[in-house]
Amino acid sequence: MEGERLLAFWQAVGRGHCVDVPPDMAQPIQQLTRKNHSQDREGVPFTVISRKEKFGKVLYEKRHYEKGKWACVKVHKEQYEQSVCLGFMKIMRYICEQNSSGLYLGMTVPIVTIIHTGESASDIPSFVTVAYYLPGGLQDEPPEPYDPDLIIEEWPPVMVYARAFGGVANEDSIARETNLLAELLERPELCLQDTFIVAGYTNPAAATRENEIWFLERS
Repeated sequence: MEGERLLAFWQAVGRGHCVDVPPDMAQPIQQLTRKNHSQDREGVPFTVISRKEKFGKVLYEKRHYEKGKWACVKVHKEQYEQSVCLGFMKIMRYICEQNSSGLYLGMTVPIVTIIHTGESASDIPSFVTVAYYLPGGLQDEPPEPYDPDLIIEEWPPVMVYARAFGGVANEDSIARETNLLAELLERPELCLQDTFIVAGYTNPAAATRENEIWFLERS
């Protein structure tokens, strides 16, 4: 059956991240896979303010994001990738009918992971916040999550410096990409020094992944 095949695939991926994918994830995985076509995914709205390019390649973009409501879950496991995978599974359950509306909410991208580095930006902590942007039609009245760990928050407007990168988003690649973005920015001191965001446009089980590093401009 398709559901069993997809669950087995996610369980195999989960083992690679030292994460147990329980059998009750079969329905959310199947539903999200069936409905998560790229043309059906709503993007978090933003306005491009400027771009820095070199030889026709975009090195980073400066963007403005309006205020919006997000479903957020804080996760703390032994490893960064464990925390992100478990947070994503909780988000999947919320999207796939485990909410007060009882409906499939629709996928938005990116799913973001907020990382607070504290004093040392060189270490990627395993305590993270994983967040899902509520689709436009649900922004005024977001369905309540059944999971008490999920909280609906309204984020204020923010200016973001975003750099795209492919492949797995793990401790090594994130540290490399944050260092690259810091080097590329003309005035990195304008950004928060203890917080950044990893934005994922593909789910953790995808073979080819699209990610971004976001630096947040000080308000």
